[in-house]
Amino acid sequence: MEVTVNGEPRTVPAGQTVLGLLESLGIPPERVAVEFNREILRRELWGTTSLAGGEQIEIVHFVGGG
Repeated sequence: MEVTVNGEPRTVPAGQTVLGLLESLGIPPERVAVEFNREILRRELWGTTSLAGGEQIEIVHFVGGG
């Protein structure tokens, strides 16, 4: 099935969770925020929120600086 991640279409397995998506992309979950269909998704829901196809997902990386 297809979802959109940071504006790019991506094929993912049916039933994959948001956490599984991050893992498959090699993204450390400790350093990102996830917007799921234009709403910030609370971190504790990442492992139980399944993708059904058609979702819009934005992954925002935190970058330190100073």
